[in-house]
Amino acid sequence: MGDFFGDIVEIKIDPEVEVALALPVNQILTYSLRGVDTGGRSDAHMLGMRVLVPLSGRQATAYIINILREKVACPEGREEKKYKIRSILRFLDKGALFHSNMLPFFKWISDYYHYPLGLVIKSALPGGLTQKTVSVIKRGEAPWDEKKLAGLIQEMPDWLQRVCQLGKLSFAESRSLLKESKNRTLLTKLEELGLVQIGQEQVGDSVREKNEICYHLLGLALDIDSLQAELSPETSQIEEFRQSLLSSITGKMLFSEAKTLYYLSYLAHKNNSTDVPRRDLLRLYPGAAKALVYLEERGLVERFQRRVFRNPFGDTLPFFPRIEELSPEQEEACSEIKKTIEGEIFAPFLLYGITGSGKTEVYLRSAEEAIARGRDVLVLVPEIALATQLEAYFVSRFGDLVVLQHSGLKASEKYDQWSLALSGRAKIVIGARSAIFAPLKNVGLILVDEEHDGGFKQDDSFRYNARDLAVLRAKYHSATVVLGSATPSVTSFYHAKSGKYRLLTMKNRIGSRTLPRVRVIDLNTRDKGKKKKGIFQPPLQTALKEVLAQGKQSILLMNRRGFSAIVLCRDCGEIVSCKRCNVSLTLHRHSKKLVCHYCGFSLPEATVCRSCGGANIVPVGFGTERVEEEVQKLLPEARVARLDSDTAGNREHFLKILQKMRDGQIDVLIGTQMIAKGHHFPGVVLVGVVWADGGMSLPDFRAAEKTYQLISQVTGRAGRGDSPGKVFIQTMRPDHYAIAFARNHDYQAFYEHEISLRQNPLFPPFVRLIAFHIRGENEGQVKNSAGNIANFCRRENRDKKLQVDILGPAPAPIDRIKDSYRWQVLIKGSCYEKLHTLCHRVESAGKELLLAKITMIIDVDPENLM
Repeated sequence: MGDFFGDIVEIKIDPEVEVALALPVNQILTYSLRGVDTGGRSDAHMLGMRVLVPLSGRQATAYIINILREKVACPEGREEKKYKIRSILRFLDKGALFHSNMLPFFKWISDYYHYPLGLVIKSALPGGLTQKTVSVIKRGEAPWDEKKLAGLIQEMPDWLQRVCQLGKLSFAESRSLLKESKNRTLLTKLEELGLVQIGQEQVGDSVREKNEICYHLLGLALDIDSLQAELSPETSQIEEFRQSLLSSITGKMLFSEAKTLYYLSYLAHKNNSTDVPRRDLLRLYPGAAKALVYLEERGLVERFQRRVFRNPFGDTLPFFPRIEELSPEQEEACSEIKKTIEGEIFAPFLLYGITGSGKTEVYLRSAEEAIARGRDVLVLVPEIALATQLEAYFVSRFGDLVVLQHSGLKASEKYDQWSLALSGRAKIVIGARSAIFAPLKNVGLILVDEEHDGGFKQDDSFRYNARDLAVLRAKYHSATVVLGSATPSVTSFYHAKSGKYRLLTMKNRIGSRTLPRVRVIDLNTRDKGKKKKGIFQPPLQTALKEVLAQGKQSILLMNRRGFSAIVLCRDCGEIVSCKRCNVSLTLHRHSKKLVCHYCGFSLPEATVCRSCGGANIVPVGFGTERVEEEVQKLLPEARVARLDSDTAGNREHFLKILQKMRDGQIDVLIGTQMIAKGHHFPGVVLVGVVWADGGMSLPDFRAAEKTYQLISQVTGRAGRGDSPGKVFIQTMRPDHYAIAFARNHDYQAFYEHEISLRQNPLFPPFVRLIAFHIRGENEGQVKNSAGNIANFCRRENRDKKLQVDILGPAPAPIDRIKDSYRWQVLIKGSCYEKLHTLCHRVESAGKELLLAKITMIIDVDPENLM
C-alpha cells in the first residue's frame, strides 16, 4: 500500500531504554542497549534498575523507566534521520531498586511538586545509592619544575605539596579547593604547564550489603540429634566423636579436624540450621581456622557467603500483649476498615479519636486484616519519636515482619531495612515521612498517625507532603488509608465533612476514663508589687509538689529548647545574634554555648557584645533547660528527665527515658512537642504547659490551629491510668479561642470557628497555595529576582485570565539563613490546573527571571512560610 509519503518500510532497531537521571534534569533521555550485557533480563525485570550512562563527558547514575523495542516506521524513499543514540555503560545492580507499579506514583509526584523525576526516585532510595563522577586534582605528566612554580606563586600551598607527594588529593579536598575562584585560577595555570591535571573519577555507593562467611557439612551422615544439648569440650568426648567419623570417611582424621566438625555439628544442632557462621565457630574454637581449610579441601565442609541484615531495634523495646476486648467504638471503626480491606478498594478514612480512645489498637487490628490477606502495611508518623513509640506495639504483634525507615537509623541499617521491604521478607514498614516511598509491592493498608502534624511536610528542595502522598499511593494500590488524630487538621476534617474521606469518630476514652480537668493561668494577673520568682505560677508549683508527694508523675511542656530564648547586652541592649542568620542565638547552658538553631553557628557562653564590646551578657526568656533547672530547685528530691532534640538524638538514650517513664522511674518529664503526642504513660496525672503563647503570634494562617493541636495533644497525656488527670496552662492570652476551645476539649467548636475565618480572606481548604522561595547571597539580586517573578505572574495571570491571586514579593519572616537572603512570592487559587499552569510558566522562564547565582524553590501546598 502507498500514500502521500510512499510505501512504509519497517526498520528494526536495537532495543532502547528511557532513563531518568539522578540529577536536577527534567528531560527523560534515551539510551541504547546495543552491546550491553543485560544478563538475560526481561523487559519487566529491567524496569526500575539503576544504570551508569555517559553524559557530556562524564558518567551519571540513571534509572530505567521504560523499554523501547517497537519497530520504527520510515517512509520509502525518505532518508532515515541520522543521529546516534549512545549505549548505557553498565547495570549497577543485580535487580530493580523499586517495583514497576511505583512508576506512575513517582511520575505524578514529579509533575505535581515540579521536581525532576530522577531526583524523586533518588529520594525514594536509601542514601548512598548514587554512583557519580567527581573531579580530582592529580599530579600532571610534566616533570616537577620548581622554577616554573616560582613564576606563579611565592610560596607553595600545603595542598600543592600533597599533590606532589601523594600524586592526587582526596575527593573532599579537591571539591573544597575547586569551589574557590582563586584556586581555580591557579589550577588552570598549573594545568597549562602540565604540573597538575583535573581528572574525573567514579565514586561508588557508600552503602552495600553485609555478608558473612558460613560453613555447612557435606557428605557426612552425622547423628546431630544425638549431640548433647550442652557443649562438652573434654578431650575424651572429642576423641569419641572422632572415632565415630572414621567409619564414614577415607583417610585419617586429625584431632583438630574432628574438634572443628564437633563444634560445627553442635552449632548446627543448637541453631536448628545447617549453615554455621564462621565467626560463631571461631568464637568457640579459634583453632578451627586452619582445620577448616583442610576440611574444605577434603570435601567435608563447604564454604559460602550469605547476606546478613543489621538490626536497628536493639533490646530495649517493651512488649505489649494483644488486647482481647475492644470498646464499642473500636469495634465499629475496625469493622468499617475491615470491609474495605476485604474488598481491596481505595478507601480513605479520617479516624478522629480523642486522646486515650484506643486508636493504636485500631491500627493494629486493621494491620492484622491486611497481613492475613497477603497485603503489605505502611505506617507513617511525623517524627522519629513517634516511630519509636509505635514500633514497640507493632513488633510485639508482628515480630520480624516489621522494619523501620527513618533518619534515626545508621545508613547501613536503613539500607538493610529497605532491602527487607523490597525483597518481600518484611511486610510492615514503620517510619517518618520518607517511608512513604518504602518499596512494598502490594500495599493494602496505609496508616498515618497524627495526620495533622506539620512534620509530614518535607522542608528542603523536594517539598512533598507524606500525608497527602499516602492518600495518593493508596489510590494507586487500591488500598485503604487511615488518617488518625485526636486533633485533625482543618483541611482533613473539611474533606471528611464534604464526603471526600469517610469519618470514623471515637469520642470516649478506654475504660470510661475521663478527660483531664484544665485550668488556665492568666500570666497578666500576677501580683505587680511582688518580685517575680521562677517561671511556675503558684497553682502549678503547688500541683507539682502534691503530685510528687502522691508518688505520681508530671509532664511539663515547653516548646523551645535551650536555656533562654535570647541573650542581650545589658550595657547597650543589643541582642546577640547569629552572624550568618537574622535570628538571635539561644543559650544552651549544658554545653555552655550560644547556638543558632538554623545554621549551627555557636559562640562561647562567656562572649562579648559585638556592638559595644561589653561583657555584661544576660539571658532573657526560657527554654527546656531553664525549665529543668527550675524544677530541680523547686523539687530537689524529684527524678527529672528532659526530652528535646538536644537529648533525643541518641536512639538508645531516647528509648531508655521512655522506658523509665513507663516504669515510674521518672517523676517529672520536661520536653518540647515530641512528648506531647502518642505516648501512653499511665502514671501521669499532671500536665503543665509552661508557656502556651509561643506559636500564636507567628505570621502563619495555621498559627491558631497548631497551638490548639499542641495544647490538646499534651493535655491528653494526663489521666490515662487509674487516677484522673489535671492540666495547667500558663498564658498571656487566656481569651484566645485556641486556648478556650482546648480548655474545654471541644475540637468541633474550634473547627467551626477556624473554618469560618478561612473563608475571608480565602485560605486552605478553600484555595490551593504555591510559594516561590527565592534565595541568594546578594540581597539586592534576591529582591529583584523576586520582583521579576511576581511581575511575570501578574502578566501571565492577566493575559491568560487565570484568576489567580499573587501575593508579594516580600521578604520571608526570617529573611536570612546561612548567609542566604530569602524572599518569597505566594500564589493562590481555587483551580488546581490554573495554579500549576502558572507554575510551569514560571519554571520555563526561570533563567530569564532569576539573576546570577539566585535560586528558586517551588513549594506546592506550603506548610512553613517562615
